[in-house]
Amino acid sequence: MAKEEISKEVIINRLKKIEGQTRGLQKMIEDGRDCESILTQLAAVRSATENVGALVLNNYIRFCLADAKEKGPSEIDALARALAIWGKVRVGE
Repeated sequence: MAKEEISKEVIINRLKKIEGQTRGLQKMIEDGRDCESILTQLAAVRSATENVGALVLNNYIRFCLADAKEKGPSEIDALARALAIWGKVRVGE
């Protein structure tokens, strides 16, 4: 079964959901909600953001670099930069 590229629409919809979660977090803080609830929502936003990042990175690897052998070392360097950027975003583990 061939892997398909994740569409821009799917990624944008996920980002919009994250935007809504972030607005909800702002309201929770303004309303003085308990720390545990706020941290739970922060963890959900972090997870959702990491998942979107993984989708974008997966698309990049599968489709932007599919012909890296033909394009040469510059494409491999681009992948290394993308992985380095993604690595800086991730926390823990």
